[in-house]
Amino acid sequence: MDNVERTIISQYANSPTIVQLIQNMNGYIDPSADIDSFYDLIWNVDTAVGYGLDIWGKIVGLDNGRILKIPSTEIDLGFDEAGTASAAPFGQGVFYSGTPATQNFSLSDDAFRTLILVKALANICDGSIPSYNQLLLNLFAGRGRCYVNDLGNMQMRYTFEFYMQPFEVAIVTQSGALPRPTGVLASMIQVPLPNVLGFAEAGTASAASFGQGIFFTGAQNAS
Repeated sequence: MDNVERTIISQYANSPTIVQLIQNMNGYIDPSADIDSFYDLIWNVDTAVGYGLDIWGKIVGLDNGRILKIPSTEIDLGFDEAGTASAAPFGQGVFYSGTPATQNFSLSDDAFRTLILVKALANICDGSIPSYNQLLLNLFAGRGRCYVNDLGNMQMRYTFEFYMQPFEVAIVTQSGALPRPTGVLASMIQVPLPNVLGFAEAGTASAASFGQGIFFTGAQNAS
C-alpha cells in the first residue's frame, strides 16, 4: 500500500477524482526526500554535519560546543638563562601580560563527531579504569598507547605515549568530555616514546639518549 492509499479512507477509495487529487498532491509535496535528509544530516550522529552535530553536542552535554580555547604558542620576552624554548630576545618576544594568551579553535565535523561519541559514552560508562581506557582508545584511535593511571590519594592521570596536537590537549584539559570520579584530581602527561630522554634501564625502544631525546616537561591538569 502506497502513501496515497494510506491517506484516503475506505469510503472514498473508489472515487477517481479524490484519488487523482491526492496522487497529484503527493507528487507535489512528497516529504520523503526531506525526511531522508533530516535523518542523514541531523538525526543520525554518524552522518550528521554542521548544525546537526551542534545539536548533538548540546544533547550529550558539551556546553561549549565545538569551540575550544587553545593556549597560544606565542613566546614571551626573556633572557638567555630561560632557554630558547621558553623565552625570546628583543625584537622577537612579547612582554608577558600576566595572563596566558589563548585562541579559539573550532573543531571540524569529524573531530567534533568523535568528541560527541566519547562524551556520550562517558555519560553512561561505569567509571571503571577499563571504561576510561576504552574512551581514550576511541578518541585517539591508531595514535599509540594511551591509558589511565590510578595514582592513589584521590588522583588519576591520563597518559599519552605520543605527540598531541594543541586542540587535542584542549579536548582533554578543557572540553569536559573525559570523565573523572567526583573529588578526584585528574591530570595528563605526554610521554612521546621513544623521543623522551631516558636511561639505559628503560631500554632503547622506550627512551632516547643525550643529544637525541627531549626532557619530560611535566603534567597538566585535566577537566
